Order: sequence, then structure tokens, then C-alpha cells
Amino acid sequence: MGKKATKASRKYASSGQLKKEIQSRKKHQQIKRTVERRKTGKGKGKAHDDQDVNGKGRASGADDEGGEDVGEGDDVEMSDKETKKFKGMSVDDFMKGGFMDGDSEEDASGNDENEEDEEEGEEDDDNGSFASVDDLEDEDNVADHKLELTKLAEQDPEFYKYLQENDRELLDFDVGDDDGDEEEVDEDEDAMDDEEEVKAPTLTKEILGRWQKAILEHRSLRALRRLLIAFRAAAHMNEEDEVLAWTIDSPSVYEKLVTTALRYTPIVLAHHVPYKKLPDNKFKPPTQTPKLKALQKLILSYFHNVLHFIDQLSASDTLILAVSESAKLVPYVIGSRKAVRAYLKTCLKLWSSAEDDVRIAAFLAIRRLGSSSDEAIKDMVLKSTYLTLLRNAKSTTAHTLPSINLMKNSASELFCADHAAAYQHAFGYIRQLAVHLRNSMKVKSKDAFKQVYNWQYVHCIDFWSLILARACDSRAELLRGQESELRALLYPLTQVALGAIKLISSSRSYPFHLCLIRSLIHLARHTATYIPLTPYLLPIITTTLAPSARPKASTLKPLDLETHIRAPQQYVRTRIYGSTVLEEACFLLAEWLAAPHVQASVAFPELVVPLAATLKKSVKKAAGGKEAGVVKGLLDRVEEQSKWTTERRKAVGFGPKNLNQVHAWERDVNVEETPLGKYVKSQRKMREKRRNLVEKARDGEDEYLEN
Repeated sequence: MGKKATKASRKYASSGQLKKEIQSRKKHQQIKRTVERRKTGKGKGKAHDDQDVNGKGRASGADDEGGEDVGEGDDVEMSDKETKKFKGMSVDDFMKGGFMDGDSEEDASGNDENEEDEEEGEEDDDNGSFASVDDLEDEDNVADHKLELTKLAEQDPEFYKYLQENDRELLDFDVGDDDGDEEEVDEDEDAMDDEEEVKAPTLTKEILGRWQKAILEHRSLRALRRLLIAFRAAAHMNEEDEVLAWTIDSPSVYEKLVTTALRYTPIVLAHHVPYKKLPDNKFKPPTQTPKLKALQKLILSYFHNVLHFIDQLSASDTLILAVSESAKLVPYVIGSRKAVRAYLKTCLKLWSSAEDDVRIAAFLAIRRLGSSSDEAIKDMVLKSTYLTLLRNAKSTTAHTLPSINLMKNSASELFCADHAAAYQHAFGYIRQLAVHLRNSMKVKSKDAFKQVYNWQYVHCIDFWSLILARACDSRAELLRGQESELRALLYPLTQVALGAIKLISSSRSYPFHLCLIRSLIHLARHTATYIPLTPYLLPIITTTLAPSARPKASTLKPLDLETHIRAPQQYVRTRIYGSTVLEEACFLLAEWLAAPHVQASVAFPELVVPLAATLKKSVKKAAGGKEAGVVKGLLDRVEEQSKWTTERRKAVGFGPKNLNQVHAWERDVNVEETPLGKYVKSQRKMREKRRNLVEKARDGEDEYLEN
């Protein structure tokens, strides 16, 4: 037994620590044999020890030419026999032998899988057990065991010397062959490995609880692998042809499994293979390491299962959880183009058709995907988002307009995240709008006009106006200290919109004109760009205020100009249509005049001289009534604003050539307290109140709106 142990060693042994160390050694030896069985017979010979397995392998290797069921040691012996057997063979005889048939098929299939992985994004076999993931944890845990023994040698050298003399095998434990985590070898786990032969075991809360504990306390990859295999069973449980590793009978277990897999997977991956976060919410994929390479197929398999699971969901809460948690896996799947395309397609589908909360979660996932440092993926996200918006904007009603506005506002945020990348797309799509307008102006046919007079064209103009207004906002550029790359597109977009307004000037097209003018006012207000809109608003006001023919009386309800771009035939020359169009045109004219860069201009009195003269002339020609009162109220406020500016600029001591002083004077104007600013503010409140009444009347069964 060696030398007599010291008193400290005997005391250590009597405390029970020695017994624990010996039990730990036996456990490691048992797991070591399990690892060796995995390497040789893939775990099929669990009832035999290593010597028996090797012996049988040699026997079969002597008789079998192919050597299908032999271990690594048998391959060496068989290669010596085959060397003698093939001695003296010609090349033709050697090539005619069938000894490589089985291997060639496996190699061919392996090559095909590799090519498919590279070209189509590594489509994984979901039925795989991903047992190699356990080896990663085994190596980490055995390395920890070595570290513990090293610390033991420093803290208690006498006991370490005792182990060297009496238990050398524990100290010489091989990191490459050992399995350092506690392996749960119960009946359920064995049944999972032999899922094709016996019925799949039933998942219980106890099993799920053990996995949760291992993940939370140790970030266990083995527990994660089992959890994700069970999640696959949950995602495909309603499919008949699928071979699943687990049976889930309890709804509570199902819900707990789904929640655990979705929430815990990003945490474990962030612990073992962290990725780098860059400024502006961007990220860089994790560095390629052996651990990440071993986990990649498991991650992709789980990611595809999540996408399959999302397609089957209908509950909003679970959808939001699945989409938001799957977005955290984007850095790990960014290298798989197929997974990225599938994920983007799923998110865009939810973004365009689901409930508002789910759509916001889907947009955040799309934005996460677009924040990749890969320019190709960023371009794919921007292009797919725009085309999805375009497809959903073919028709606009009172029920679909809020959905379309949500899509436009969220997509504009996506494009404004990177102005340089957005410029390429904006330039191409605005040019496309210009090409459609040019074709319509050349051909001048009904079909050619339809290329411009449609909802998609209107929403595209409005969408790019939103993007340019946000990217080229004067205050935002002042904070950045430089102009946006997208500012160069202000003039082309404005010209396209104004050209579309001038294409058809009939009264039935006034709703179309007003929609485009509304977009241009928003663009001009935020970018402080002077866009002359009075030549396009005054004809609408003058023709409706003093029509050539007497308006027809009708009992039609007021036309909603936000959901129509062409007036129905029954509204033509009716008083209700003329009154609605006139009120909207006067409000838009007031909005344009109340823009800070217009009403705060030191030249405002001179700017409104032609406008005031035209309105006065139109009011005199009008027969009176409500319409004339609307125009007269606007005219009074314009003249009052002109007098207010004239009085204020009497005290200035600079000329027009001193631009810095002119700009400083204009910035000091409080546009909310001017006569025109107060008028526009009151008009906005009235319109908002009326819009709320209209929505209540539309949604309620017993509520009516009085005209």
C-alpha cells in the first residue's frame, strides 16, 4: 500500500473528503468508458467492457473485408492484412475491387451535404442528437478538474503526495478522453437515444426542472442540447410523419418547455460564444472557434425550429416572445444566408399582417437583422422591407390606413439608420417613380395614367418624404455637424411629386393632388426647404370657391380625402364634395404658411402679396356661404401675420445681405405665438376632434356623426 500516511492525511480521510474523491474518480472512470464506447461503437455496446468490444472487433475485422463495425484499433490491424492481400495486384485489379463502395457513398453524401451547406445556408438534420456538443462540456469540465487538482497540490501538498503514491490514475486523468460532467443515465435518456426502436418518453416537469437548474447554475451545454431536442418535439408535435424524441402530454409542460427554450438559449450561447457589440447598436458575429463550430449545427437546427414554431402560432404573447428572443440569435446565424432569408421572410410577414404589438416586435427583429456589419445583409433587409411595404399599399381604406402608416413610419426608421446604404436604394426607387411619370407624360393614355394615379405611387412619394424629412432634418443635421447624404435627393423627389400633380388637373383628381401636397409640406417643414406650393393649392381653392356651374345638392356623406385619390363620379359638381376639398386645401395652405421657415421669414409680407390678391379676388366672386367664410378667415390671418412681421422688422439694423443676422432674427421668432401659428393650432384641434368622432361613428353601431 506504500508508506504510512501522515496524520494530516489520515484526518483528511476520516473527514469524508477522501471518500468523495474516490467516488469522483470512479465516476470519471465510468464516464471515460462511455466516451470510448461513443468513439468506437457509437454507444451500442453498453453492456460490454472495452476489452470485450475490442476482441469482438478483431474477430469481425478478420472475416469482414469492409470492417463496418470495428473500432479504431482494429483499423490498424486490418490495414496490415490488406497490405499483404493487395500485394502483387495490378492497378486494374485494384480499381475493380468493391471494397470502397460503402465508403464512396458516404463520402459522396458528405460532399453533397457540404456543398448544400455552403450554397443554401447549412440546412441541418433536425433528427440528429448533436452529441458532439456534450464533448465540449466534457473537455471544459475535465479541464476544471485538472485545475482543481493543481490547486490541491498548492494548498495541501501532503495529501497531493499521498494521492500520487496511492491513486496515480486520478491525477493522470486524460483531458482528451474524459467526460467531466455528471451524466444522467436514466431510462428516459436511454429511450431518447433509441427513439426509433421504442416509443418516445414523456417529458415531465421534473426532467425539465433538472435541465433548467443545470442551465442556470452551470450554463450546461448538455442540458441545452436536450432542451432544444425537446423543443423540436414541441414545434413538430402535430405532424404525423415526424420522428420525435419526446412526447408532451401536458399543456403546462408544453408552455414551460417553449418558454424555457426561448429564454434560456440566448443566455447560454452568450456565455459560451459571446459576440462583439459595436457602436450604433451594431454587432459583429462571434469569432470562429472549435466550440462555435461544434455548436453551429445545433444553433441552426434550433433556429429553423423556431421559425417553424412561429408559423403555427396565433397567440400574441407567445408570438412576441418567440420573435423577440429569436432576434437575440441573429449574430449566431448571420453566416447562413438561407436562415437569414427565412427569418427575414417570417418577420416581414408578421410586420405586415399581424397585430400592432406583434408587428412592433417583428420590426425590432428586422432592425436587429439590419444592424449587421455585413453590407449584403443590410441591403437585403432594406430592399425586402420596401417591397413588402409596396405590396401592402395597393389599396387603402379607413381600416388599412393605420396599418400602412405604421409600416411607413417604422420602415423609415430602418432606412435612416445608415444614410449611405439608404441612398443607393432611395436613388434607384425615386428614379423608378420618375420613369413612370415620364412614360405617362409621353403616352397620355388611360393605362399610362394608371401607372401614376394609384395608391402605390402616393405611398411611395409619402414614404420617401418621411425618410428625407427624418434624415435631413435641420436640427438633426445641426447636432451631427454635417449634412446627410440623402439631402441630394430632395430636389428629384420634389420634382417627381410636382410633376405628378400637374399630370391631370381635373376636379376628380383633387384628392390625389392633396395627398402629394401633404407629403411635400411635411418634407419642407422638417428640412427647412422652400417648396412653392401656392401655384398648386390656389387653383383648387379658386375653382371650388367660384365654380363655373351651380353645384348640385346631394345627400352624400363627406368624402374621406385620406382614403381616396379619385373622387367617385356621383361626387362630381356636388356641394358636399366642393366644400370638403376647399376646407382641406385651405388647411394645407395654412400649414404651409405656418411652417417655421415660411412664417418666420423676414420677407413674409412680400411673399404673400400674390396669394392675398388671388384670395381676395376669389372671395369677391363667391356667392357667399360657408365656403367663402373659410377662405375669408384664412385671408384675415395671413394679413394679420403680415402686419405682425412688418412691425417686428422695423427695429432691425441690418440689411438683406447680412445673412447671419437675418437667420438669427428668424430663429428668435416663436412660431406658436404668432397670429398664423395660433390659427393653425386651433384648426388642428378641430380636425382632430372631428376625426375622433368619425372613428367612433365608424366603429360604433348606435353612434352617428352629424354634418
